[in-house]
Amino acid sequence: MQGKDTNKVKLWLPLLSAIVLVAGMTIGFKLRDSLRSKRDITTIIQRNDRLEQIIDLINARYVDSVNTNLLYEEAVEGIISHLDPHTVYIPADKLQMVNEELEGSFFGIGVEFSIVKDTIQITSVIENGPAEAAGIQIGDKLVKVGDSVVAGTNITSERIIKMLKGKQFSKVFLSMMDPVTQDIRTVTIKRDEIPRYSIDAAIMLDSVTGIIKINRFSESTFEEFEKQLALLKKQGMQQLVVDLRQNAGGYMEPAKAIADEFLSGDKLIVMTKGVHSVPRKYIAGKKGGFEEGKLVILVDEQSASASEILAGAVQDWDRGIVVGRRTFGKGLVQDQFDLGDGSALRLTIAKYYTPSGRSIQRSFANGRDAYHHDFLARYENGELTGNDSVQVTDTVKYYTANKRVVYGGGGITPDVYVPYDTAKISTSLLNLVFSDNVKTTVWNYYFNSKATLKSYSSVREFDKKFRGEVLLKEYLAGLDRQTKKVVDVLLKNEDNRKFFQRQMKAVLARMLFRDNGYYAVIYKDDDVVMKALQLLDDSAYTTIVSR
Repeated sequence: MQGKDTNKVKLWLPLLSAIVLVAGMTIGFKLRDSLRSKRDITTIIQRNDRLEQIIDLINARYVDSVNTNLLYEEAVEGIISHLDPHTVYIPADKLQMVNEELEGSFFGIGVEFSIVKDTIQITSVIENGPAEAAGIQIGDKLVKVGDSVVAGTNITSERIIKMLKGKQFSKVFLSMMDPVTQDIRTVTIKRDEIPRYSIDAAIMLDSVTGIIKINRFSESTFEEFEKQLALLKKQGMQQLVVDLRQNAGGYMEPAKAIADEFLSGDKLIVMTKGVHSVPRKYIAGKKGGFEEGKLVILVDEQSASASEILAGAVQDWDRGIVVGRRTFGKGLVQDQFDLGDGSALRLTIAKYYTPSGRSIQRSFANGRDAYHHDFLARYENGELTGNDSVQVTDTVKYYTANKRVVYGGGGITPDVYVPYDTAKISTSLLNLVFSDNVKTTVWNYYFNSKATLKSYSSVREFDKKFRGEVLLKEYLAGLDRQTKKVVDVLLKNEDNRKFFQRQMKAVLARMLFRDNGYYAVIYKDDDVVMKALQLLDDSAYTTIVSR
């Protein structure tokens, strides 16, 4: 019997070896294709050893000691300074933080905090997170992390975040002070995965209009969007506003997936082309969750990249209207290549084009400094504050589905322009809104009025019944005589006074109802949102998309 078994093994062994060999070759070829770009870049760096020779000579013979890592980083920065402004080198010590922004999660304890007068106060506790399980509440003050005292001068958010993050399931010991009794307790928290949400708010503006605010496009954005869209539809939403203001972009995939939710049939969403990359067309391919119903996209000068892909697709197909101010103008696609020392190169590999064929990338011919100071140039020429005659840098005409003329070369120009309210961007007023005195006033009111505040069952009820004048009076009562004189002059203007009160009320609403509470209050005083609502209820909407 043993001999027969041995013969069977000998018979099958060549065949088994052949199968393993073929499988290995197949996997190898697939890995070669998927990793070709990374390996090629590493090979190029290895081949070109001039930089290594120069740095070795400096280390061996230079008159003083030098920081080799700094030399490498500055050399790389010098190389990419001759490329486009969006090709960047990411040092190894910053790569994790950069990636977390796009991956949609990290390992931590699940709190948000604010530094008020050198004291770290917990402003939000993530639902079902490690901190909530440990009994940490809004208003608790963080005194120590482990043996390190963190209350006092020179505390920075970056330092605290670094101390609170760590490996999954690792423990951290925190000393917390109760905001009312001042008692200090020690809590043990086991770090775990904490979601980094890319949707700030999803609320109903009225009985039929919903709004979803997206702060960036990360791996989890589309999943978040689908969930919030379904919840709004259950609340009776028939028309939608998508707020992409201050959204600098991120991954292209979720932007395309959200565009697919709005576009019917097999419409082109975006196309990419590059000298060393294969041209690709991204087509709407599934039944979307909001292919019918009025749609408005809100944009501003900080809406970039993936935000512009979504806004461009909606505009070019006349699926909805774009409202706000001209977008950033980033029509380039980056891919990230990991390098051997743990750093990475985020390299521009292609340009993208909207369905009408336009590239919205603005020129960087005058150098990186001029490119990055474009916001200031727009402010100085009045484009942001009232002059809606945008200078078109690309005179080639492109046409939307309904033959409306659009242009490229400098961002997406909105269908309806809404300038900044200059009163609300006054430096003195904003300094007042974000001062420590305002934060302290809202905190104190929250703790002293918890029982009353908990009686509000919803944001809508809170916004309707709660008066911001209460917070303003408490704020003024806590000021010294000299400061109060200055504040009184600023708040004599009725618009300033109303804006200031609403900002304080919104901060309180966030403590009660999280971000949805904040935006439910703040949107009531938002010129761009108000314009969107006006257009949705007006015949102008149909006129714009059909002309």
